[in-house]
Amino acid sequence: MFQTFDSTALPAQGPARLAALRATLATEGLSGFIIPRADAHQGEYVAARDERLQWLTGFTGSAGFCIVLPDKAGVFIDGRYRTQVKGQVDQAAFTPVPWPDVLPGPWIVENLAHGVIGYDPWLHTADEVAKLETALEKSDTTMRSTRNFVDLIWPDQPDPPLGRAFVHPLDLAGEAAVDKRARLAEILVKAGQKAVVLTLPDSICWLLNIRGSDVPRNPILHSFAVLRDDGRVTLFAEPAKFDAEVTKHLGNQVTLRPIASFVPDLRGLQGKVRVDRTTAPIAIADVLRDAGVEVAWGDDPCRLPKACKNAAEIAGIRLAHLRDAAAVVEFLAWLDARTPESGLTEIDVVKALEGFRRATNVLHDISFDTICGSGPHGAIMHYRVTDASNRAIGRNELLLVDSGAQYLDGTTDITRTVAVGDPGQSARDAFTRVLQGMIAISRVRWPKGLAGRDLDGFARYNLWLAGQDFNHGTGHGVGAFLSVHEGPQRLSRISEVPLEVGMVLSNEPGYYLEGKYGIRLENLIVVQVAPNLPGGDDREQLAFETLTLAPFDRRLIVVEALAPGERAWLNTYHERVAALISPRVSEFARSWLIAACAAI
Repeated sequence: MFQTFDSTALPAQGPARLAALRATLATEGLSGFIIPRADAHQGEYVAARDERLQWLTGFTGSAGFCIVLPDKAGVFIDGRYRTQVKGQVDQAAFTPVPWPDVLPGPWIVENLAHGVIGYDPWLHTADEVAKLETALEKSDTTMRSTRNFVDLIWPDQPDPPLGRAFVHPLDLAGEAAVDKRARLAEILVKAGQKAVVLTLPDSICWLLNIRGSDVPRNPILHSFAVLRDDGRVTLFAEPAKFDAEVTKHLGNQVTLRPIASFVPDLRGLQGKVRVDRTTAPIAIADVLRDAGVEVAWGDDPCRLPKACKNAAEIAGIRLAHLRDAAAVVEFLAWLDARTPESGLTEIDVVKALEGFRRATNVLHDISFDTICGSGPHGAIMHYRVTDASNRAIGRNELLLVDSGAQYLDGTTDITRTVAVGDPGQSARDAFTRVLQGMIAISRVRWPKGLAGRDLDGFARYNLWLAGQDFNHGTGHGVGAFLSVHEGPQRLSRISEVPLEVGMVLSNEPGYYLEGKYGIRLENLIVVQVAPNLPGGDDREQLAFETLTLAPFDRRLIVVEALAPGERAWLNTYHERVAALISPRVSEFARSWLIAACAAI
């Protein structure tokens, strides 16, 4: 079993740990300290050693930060976690702060008359620090780069991970690492830059066609790298992670060095060195400048090529989705045969779903801890069931299941919300609006050059008409057997990155009624060139191909609310699901699937 159900949020320990941190800060002459949920690689999924925010506050979400001041400690959380945080932190010690509605700079000014705020330069980007310093310019408070004081008071902090590295084969990667290195080196040559410092583990894994085992759920390798303008790479990672096969795969143009050599080697670089101010720790720029090396701010050159999947990667992703769909359909058929009287709990559901995926015999890992929220737990957007919170699935309510898998040929992420009995008309109305939003994104065509922010509103339109909305983006990027959350592509009102052919994203509108229920529907989609239409002009348009293949709960659809085009899309989708998946499942699941995909 990949998923565990232990309770990692320990709010009762927060006040004592907070007091110890404040005492340490006082001895250092600091008025405050910032604790992000981040590691030196700015990864969303961090190793146990880097769970500083969770250790201090009890909050287990995948994004957020805490600002500790002498008499106030704000836990900044986005819309996904505003319900969750209330049950995970001691609110007598920590104050939840809605972010980005409230920004950290103005909050500090409001709550601190004057002082010095410390930060660990390995856990913050140059962009983050610059925004804070700008916000504090007219105040009597300043920022100071310091050591990490949470590490200082954390007596049993885990060791850094030593997961094994392994080769990602060429037939799945679709492009040799040597060709990727040469392609990106040309970017440096054209920019007049001698090298780029790479800090994102998924960028490095993509570039070198390797994968790792340093964090749960995402097959990444904790490492740093320097790519030079001649295509050579120095990879900084612990040698114990590499066996002879991986070392041979890297070749003689990739030099493996221990992590301890990273900072000394940075000081020896010459010429202009590119650093991404939005993803790299500010400590890297500080080290380079102190050594007299010219820093050239620029994007991580791996991120966009990595996001635009090639033909081999898309073929693998399609195959992974067919396999995963069969497992999900077996699960949905199994679930639908259970009744509230069976005593089924959220943990039972999570275990069953993982079991169906394990039955494929090629499951590498789940791609994140399965979110299984029944009734009011469904309104906690990133709810993780524990032994303490486990709830029996009741009668006449909704069950939200958001899950995914890591296969060697692709990463999946799917959400379905199903009815247990009759959840009521208001739930069916909201479900239908969410489904209409998903269909709108699935059907949309747009002129090349538009970004996620230009499409996000399509998913919300029907909810807006009902005075409703959801507090998360419509979709995130997804890697190819890499991170289930991948940048820079997003479907979000704040995303300015143009969508390009080959980008894989999620399409996941939702609606959440705190204390009652949650609804989310999610398919993965890939950007494709849209075919020409009769009467259309010759401008290039793009569209989405839906990758995920599993039925929606027809019992929750208010059919008369669907427009003809929406109904046609749904029927065509269900027809495709039945045709592709029915040969891959058991006789019991096949009978269930045919009924679930019947036309409406």
